[in-house]
Amino acid sequence: MPQYVVERDMPGVGQASPADLQGAAQKSCDVLREMGPEIQWVHSYVTDDRIYCIYRAPDEQMIRDHAEKGGFPANRISQVRSVIDPTTAEA
Repeated sequence: MPQYVVERDMPGVGQASPADLQGAAQKSCDVLREMGPEIQWVHSYVTDDRIYCIYRAPDEQMIRDHAEKGGFPANRISQVRSVIDPTTAEA
């Protein structure tokens, strides 16, 4: 299944409380349950003013639908073409 990076511009999100982040995660999971197993949230990285989310979905539109239903921004969605890590350097 294709994997995507979703960039969510959210000024100040890095200062969100653990309870706020928990609430956002719960909302996201609620929407995912409603949408069915075709879309999966892998994990997210929270920075000062943006959240980077990793999703698996059949297409970009399904990710946009999730964002709309959850009330989350989806400022940029990019399909992952390859994944590299330190082991990629090995022969």
